[in-house]
Amino acid sequence: MRILMIHASEFSFHVTEATSVVAAAGDVSEEEKRGSSGDSLVCFLSVEKQDEDAPAKVVAEARQKILAHFGQVKADTLWLYPYAHLSSDLASPRMAQKVLSLMWDAFAHENGVAQLKRAPFGYYKAFDMRAKGHPLSELALTVTGEGAADDEDEDSGESKAVAAEKKLRSSFYVITPDGDEVDADAFPFKKHPVLRRFHAYETAGTRASAEEPPHVKLMRKHELVDYEPGSDAGNFRWYPKGLLIKSLMEDWINQLMAEYGAMRVETPIMYDYLHPNLAKYLDRFPARQYVLKSEKKDYFLRFAACFGQYLIMHDEQISYRQLPLRLYELTHYSFRREQSGELAGLRRLRAFTMPDMHTLCRDMDQAKEEFARQFDLSLAWMNDLGLPFATAVRVVKSFYEENRDFVRGLAAKAGAPMLLEVWEERFFYFVLKFEFNFVDNLDKAAALSTVQIDVENTKQFDIFYTDDQGEKSNPLLLHASIPGAIDRNVYALLEHQAALMKKGTKGSFPFWLAPTQLRFVPVSDSHLPFCDELARSWPHRADVDDRDMT
Repeated sequence: MRILMIHASEFSFHVTEATSVVAAAGDVSEEEKRGSSGDSLVCFLSVEKQDEDAPAKVVAEARQKILAHFGQVKADTLWLYPYAHLSSDLASPRMAQKVLSLMWDAFAHENGVAQLKRAPFGYYKAFDMRAKGHPLSELALTVTGEGAADDEDEDSGESKAVAAEKKLRSSFYVITPDGDEVDADAFPFKKHPVLRRFHAYETAGTRASAEEPPHVKLMRKHELVDYEPGSDAGNFRWYPKGLLIKSLMEDWINQLMAEYGAMRVETPIMYDYLHPNLAKYLDRFPARQYVLKSEKKDYFLRFAACFGQYLIMHDEQISYRQLPLRLYELTHYSFRREQSGELAGLRRLRAFTMPDMHTLCRDMDQAKEEFARQFDLSLAWMNDLGLPFATAVRVVKSFYEENRDFVRGLAAKAGAPMLLEVWEERFFYFVLKFEFNFVDNLDKAAALSTVQIDVENTKQFDIFYTDDQGEKSNPLLLHASIPGAIDRNVYALLEHQAALMKKGTKGSFPFWLAPTQLRFVPVSDSHLPFCDELARSWPHRADVDDRDMT
């Protein structure tokens, strides 16, 4: 980062016009497009390409240097002023804006700065300045991050949501099928071992795996799926038998979604990082992204089908008579750049297949009705797989207080106690979500089915419907993945069988997913033609053991 600091007795600026990268800055009010002050230290900042490798460290060092100089000149006001003209090797607009936002956050709670001000990013600006003439009034320097304190946060890829997720305050309870609410620490888990292990995982605070989970050995032994050394970690190759199992799950969820009334669509896997609505959404979703370049523009690989479906819904003419309206996509390629220590076979991947449905609802009553129906669909899916699971419901406190009976009723639907997490406040875009979680042999949990009630994004993306009075209204939005990631379902099946095998039970696939459902074994070669005929005519996946053996 290049920094030019000028101690001025007077400083003012105003915006003249927007640049081509203004979308990276988000909304800027008219008030923010101009400013002035008296005694000031004006810091002109250029974010450079090399800053992208460790932006948090660069910000930490810049903060130290600026604060030290600010203390020396004893100015009243500190200005942060984006100024691309100090460098010929600039960072991408997306990263420049991220670094400048980090800079602002770093100074926002600094007690030694009485007044902190900034000029907007992404605009041409005119400024007037009366510089002071003392020896410290002008100082230029370059910051690389190497001088940052060792205890600064080194995570450079986090959205605001990822960072906030670590700081969320919440309380855990258990809701029984009878509707009783018990503090999770006081609940007798003895008869509910899966829920007990899930609660322990939720409160442990770590997602990393210390050893390889058993399903990895099984998926390789049975030639289903394997690591791909020619790709990034968390990206897998699927062999014929594994792809067959995966495809059968995909066919089944496609049929379920069609019967449910969801209209199937297909959307791109990459989106413009500087699209104004998408840029805001990225900071509201707790996921890390892959980023790629095309013709000097930054794109991110989608982590769900949300963006494409939002943009379709934005362009639709929707009447209240058409609600609830459901769009569905089977995303064969969704990407989340999970941390390397959290990658563990098929439990947590960086590229995965996820059936993704979004439902527009007229109001909260209709949203809750759809939420309950999608809960039932998810429950049916879990039963089809024959997996043990723990139900979790996560809710914002204010929503829970207004909808306590509805939330508690979900435990009755599940027919088993469920873990309830109550957030003190809402940071994410949803107020309620449920998950069906599988707990593996290493006591690590993975969410499969999930549905969320989103109260924010139809406004963010200008999605409207026309109500019965002819007025435009923003609907509510449900995010649903009835099975969750298909890859993760394969993981859960294998982990479940590994647990049964450990107890002495012979492992098997559910019949509907077994690559070979029937095998004919001729007791002599003379029976081989008849076995071949049976295998071809049978309405299941059948083969013949034609080895020359007794």
